[in-house]
Amino acid sequence: MAQSLLLVNVFLFFLAVLLLYHFSNIFRYYFRICFLKGWILVWSFYLLPVLALRGRNVANIRILRFIMLPLKLLYGIKINVQGATNLNLKGPYVVISNLQCSMDLLGIFQILPKQCTLFVNKEVLYMLTVGVVLWLSGFIFIDHKKEAEAVEIISATVDTMLRDHLRIWVFSESHRTGESTLEPLQREAVHLAVKAQVPIIPVVMSSYKPFFDMKTNKFTSGNITIQILPPVKTKGLGLGDIPDLTDRMWGAILSNFHDISAEPGKQASMVKEEHQTSPQLLRD
Repeated sequence: MAQSLLLVNVFLFFLAVLLLYHFSNIFRYYFRICFLKGWILVWSFYLLPVLALRGRNVANIRILRFIMLPLKLLYGIKINVQGATNLNLKGPYVVISNLQCSMDLLGIFQILPKQCTLFVNKEVLYMLTVGVVLWLSGFIFIDHKKEAEAVEIISATVDTMLRDHLRIWVFSESHRTGESTLEPLQREAVHLAVKAQVPIIPVVMSSYKPFFDMKTNKFTSGNITIQILPPVKTKGLGLGDIPDLTDRMWGAILSNFHDISAEPGKQASMVKEEHQTSPQLLRD
């Protein structure tokens, strides 16, 4: 009798969850958010001993990629990549992409080049097993609020990327906006590329607002467009060129962000309002 009652309660519980997921936008939003964070946390427990045995190595990111890619199928997210061949450069380079929210991970792991690691906020290092797994995967942790420390980390990264032929992925903003707007580009990424004399490849991910919006608790299936712009050379540039190059990179990212995020009929007008003249990129 007690066992039958337990089975009935379990059945009613899962039925309630299914009904709420289907009819309640708020429940669906928080369920998907918790599932994403739970997926990352649970897998970090399983991966920790495996990666610890392999040691700290950028190659471990390929394992993270294998774990994260199924999420786009579970969430019904379709990713359209434009300009993928621009990542086929030989040798080290710096990738600069816009930052929105945790959904960025789906796009990043979709196109992540070989021998590529990421710059992330230092606070991520303290996220239990997740931080340790990221450290073992070669992630580079930086505190944007401590300028002297950030400069030191950038200098050390330059030596490492040139020695090991690494590609470094840096976000344009220092923190997630969660909005369909962008903040001015941080100079650390451009500083890194100029100091190493390696190309910059801007990567722009479209706004998630049509299917993901924290203000309205919306999280449904949808499409993400990733536009990979042509490489921008930094060879011959010095520290004095960083402010101008930063402005040009930000202009290119901002213009293309609005272009790929807007509805087809609104693209031209939005780009014209936000950025009257498209920045001219220096190609390799």
